[in-house]
Amino acid sequence: MKDLFGPVIYSYTRAQAIADGVLVDVSTVAKEAGIRYPVAVTRGLWERHIAVPARLKGLQDETGRLWDVLWMFGLAARRGGSEITFTVLFAEKRNAPPVKRQIKAVCRPGDDDAPVITLMLPDED
Repeated sequence: MKDLFGPVIYSYTRAQAIADGVLVDVSTVAKEAGIRYPVAVTRGLWERHIAVPARLKGLQDETGRLWDVLWMFGLAARRGGSEITFTVLFAEKRNAPPVKRQIKAVCRPGDDDAPVITLMLPDED
């Protein structure tokens, strides 16, 4: 590729994205959920669905909401594919039924070309 396009001018690595907070590394919890590749979630997904809304503080925690995302991803991943979408139910208001939200997962080569998984909002890349 270098011969075709020339040398790389700049690249933004996954490690830099995690260090900058653009991605949140959730690999430790993902391993507990049975996912063997490194997993990160986008800041957008974290803020919109994993962070507990103020109105639900004390009723839920981020670990539980993250666990729900990872568990549902694990079930969806059994279908196979390098890009999948799946649904997770999230409580968004007290005394209201949970809401279905779509999440996108992609599995691609990471910084060292080993597979890594990124979970994100459907409109993120």
